[in-house]
Amino acid sequence: MPLEAGLLEILACPACHAPLKETSAKESSAEEQQPELLCTGKDCGLAYPVRDDIPVLLVDEARRPA
Repeated sequence: MPLEAGLLEILACPACHAPLKETSAKESSAEEQQPELLCTGKDCGLAYPVRDDIPVLLVDEARRPA
């Protein structure tokens, strides 16, 4: 289930405060098969997992996409 547009508009990367964009399970890596929120910041680019339709916006839980 995709995140509501209103929620996605107010979420920001906790590391750099840039907006986030949602990626589907198809776009994420084969290992992860779960949706993610990608930071749109030029120098950041962290990917935050979405588990059970809840964004996990913890820098320690984020991964740096390859």
